[in-house]
Amino acid sequence: MKLKFMKLREVIAVVAVVAVGTLLTTTGCSNDHKTVDTDSAAVGGTDSNIVVPIGGEIFSIPSPIQTALLIKSSGVSYNKNLMNPANKITQYSTNFAKAINLGIYGADLGYVTIYDQSQDASAYLVAAKKLSDGLGISAAFDNKTIERFTKNLGNKDSMLSLVGVAYRASDAYLKTNDRSDVSGLVLAGGWIESLYFTTDIYKAKPNDEIKRRIAEQKLSLQNLIKLLKPYYSQPEYTKFIDGLTDLSTVYDGVEFKYTYVKPTTDAAKKLTTINSTTEVTISAEQIDAITQKVKAIRALIVG
Repeated sequence: MKLKFMKLREVIAVVAVVAVGTLLTTTGCSNDHKTVDTDSAAVGGTDSNIVVPIGGEIFSIPSPIQTALLIKSSGVSYNKNLMNPANKITQYSTNFAKAINLGIYGADLGYVTIYDQSQDASAYLVAAKKLSDGLGISAAFDNKTIERFTKNLGNKDSMLSLVGVAYRASDAYLKTNDRSDVSGLVLAGGWIESLYFTTDIYKAKPNDEIKRRIAEQKLSLQNLIKLLKPYYSQPEYTKFIDGLTDLSTVYDGVEFKYTYVKPTTDAAKKLTTINSTTEVTISAEQIDAITQKVKAIRALIVG
């Protein structure tokens, strides 16, 4: 497999997107009765979703603040064993394995950041850099970018702010460059790891918000399969896409009922309230099946 080269600065931006977007990629499903700041939403602030077009497909990624609030509100304690050990990077010898695990480690980096685990965050930042080096994309590495992340590892608010900047940098990069191969694998790894986190959180402390987030991945999964399908003939892709297709079969039974209600805008306060509603139907059996299939796909990736 031949991967197109990206500057490490650009890879770090992509990693940052999946990092604190720990419950990655929801598409087409809106939260009910949501009030948004029209100014911040227009520029893609950290409190709004970021829309990333890749390979003709649209990925809407929850912002760092949205994700941090969701994870923290679950009340689940930090679990280091949930992540892929940072020292496993030596096992990843192919470009496919390096790129997809760059996404895995990106999501792990987001997880440790949310829980203020500075020492672990440093280890995952190093792992991400080494995988990037292994892909041959470090010649133009921007030391200032990595230095800013390193200096702020102990400051969650600053990390969230930096990732917000990385969101916009990544969005601009992906819009102007044809990097669907590397970017697609990084996104895929981050998406799997994020869904793995989500299902684990739900198993520990079930709640309707996390259940809804799991269900919302149905459309994201469909787009992810379309994004990777052009590479299906390559053996590593074949197994991975087959796993995603099996997962999609489970998601076929997840149903959404969308009711449009015209949004209301308060011009004086520059606030828009989204009044449309989406009803989600997903059973306990479906969540269990999703959980098991995600575990199997992740095991295939991380080894």
